[in-house]
Amino acid sequence: MLFPRCFFVTGTDTGVGKTVISALLAAGLEAYYWKPVQSGSDQGLDSQQVALWAGLDRVKIIPEAYTLRQPLSPHLAAERDGVFIDPQRLHIPDAQGTLVIEGAGGIMVPLNNDLLILDWVRSLAVPVLIVAPNRLGVINHTLLTINALGCYGVKILGVILNGEPNMDHVQAIEYFGRTPVLAQVQTMPEITPQLLKSKFAEYFG
Repeated sequence: MLFPRCFFVTGTDTGVGKTVISALLAAGLEAYYWKPVQSGSDQGLDSQQVALWAGLDRVKIIPEAYTLRQPLSPHLAAERDGVFIDPQRLHIPDAQGTLVIEGAGGIMVPLNNDLLILDWVRSLAVPVLIVAPNRLGVINHTLLTINALGCYGVKILGVILNGEPNMDHVQAIEYFGRTPVLAQVQTMPEITPQLLKSKFAEYFG
């Protein structure tokens, strides 16, 4: 599969595996990685985890625009920190290669009282890859995300399902969502750069 030079990774919810998939893609594409808005920074940064998992050089980790201490929706975490998330600080940075942008939670998450992640992604004009957990409820949540992106005219690269493979889920999402499921990524007990690169070749080579 040919990936675009810049794309956005969103999820159907929080905790669905966006960071693991972002690391997989960054490793396989030897890409740059950017998590513009990080909530829950007191528990660590996703960029640090991606750098470790994907074996990325420090120069390929683009610093966060906002690091917010509490693990809350960005608009709430920013309010608790006394910060306003200004979309003017969220322009795509220069990268000398492919750039993987990881969002926060799902596409309808608020960044501030006037701006959803969906609004921001539309302004970036980059395609979106949807990550969803391969479990009960995934069809509904994925179709809702596809519909929201479609209503805003955002291009969708496809869906990656995380967890135990289930072809019934694949068929339903592709049929009703008219969107390809690019891969079903099984849980990896121990994540290393070498494993991610081999898995990328297996799924997308």
